[in-house]
Amino acid sequence: MSFSSSSSSLESFQAEVAQLLSQLPNMEHGPLIQQALTTLVRMAEVEADRLDWKILNASLQDMERAFRVFYPYRHVRKITIFGSARTAPADPTYQMAVEFARAVVEMGFMVMTGGGPGIMQAGNEGAGADKSFGLNIQLPFEQGSNPFIEGDPKLIDFKYFFTRKLFFLRETDALALFPGGFGTQDEAFECLTLMQTGKTALLPLVLIDKPGSDYWQSWDAHLRHNLLKTGLISPDDLYLYTITDRVDVACEEIASFYRVFHSSRYVGEYLILRLKTELTPADIEYLNQNYRDLLIDGHIQQTKTLPEEHHSKTDDLFRLVLHFNQRDHGRLYQMIREINQVGCKKPETTHPEQK
Repeated sequence: MSFSSSSSSLESFQAEVAQLLSQLPNMEHGPLIQQALTTLVRMAEVEADRLDWKILNASLQDMERAFRVFYPYRHVRKITIFGSARTAPADPTYQMAVEFARAVVEMGFMVMTGGGPGIMQAGNEGAGADKSFGLNIQLPFEQGSNPFIEGDPKLIDFKYFFTRKLFFLRETDALALFPGGFGTQDEAFECLTLMQTGKTALLPLVLIDKPGSDYWQSWDAHLRHNLLKTGLISPDDLYLYTITDRVDVACEEIASFYRVFHSSRYVGEYLILRLKTELTPADIEYLNQNYRDLLIDGHIQQTKTLPEEHHSKTDDLFRLVLHFNQRDHGRLYQMIREINQVGCKKPETTHPEQK
């Protein structure tokens, strides 16, 4: 193809996209769609290798499939279970994962796993296909879908780990990790990194081990000796996770996190914590006295829905508004746990509520 022919094809493509863009402003999310398409057009104008476009195309296909699967369940609370693909069904850890998944489904959650064998299979087995998602990764070994999710429309095959991880953390409301290898460690540290830096929603992380094992306790000792002791993490970062060898304690950690706290978002520079019950003036004074180090300036204030919020499903919730420093997330998790304690004097709502 000559340069002039190639240039003409690009101009024709740009004209078609421009016509499509002109129709978008009237759509609900028109401006965002417009930005995405404009970005693709700009990319078409610069030099790029075929591999670059293959990566982009496969990534978009991964996301498109996942968006379609999760959309009908976007308001349902979900829990992600991570762990080794090599854990055999006879292993007590496998049975604990089955028990945990069964328990959280009874609490009203759905369960997400990697869709493969081992702990992933245990999670899907305990939850049952109706309450399960499988986010499978295409690998040459170890990763065929397990029989408890195979063939289910909620099984999604991903080409890339990074798109798969995106949806694990985008969709989940809690994380439960059982012992595992490099993949489980990768997931544990990525989750902690995103929680520590505020790049994921506020959520509970529980590390579950079978009684008598020290997998997570020795992991925790490594963090304390090699990271905390040398100043590479702060003491408050240890509040980002809970270690237990009991299923009931893991379930309670997750349930209690949402006892009063519902969800969060930013409005401009201000962090908004949505609450299911109203705190008393004494509660607010206590938070301001004990967590003022979280604030850049001002005070923690309780309000109703802000004008900038347009999510009708949360209009009945109370809000705490604070100019959070966006640094001390371990301390923020401490405050949320205290809010759940002071606020739980009021009648509890049905759990889990829609998000």
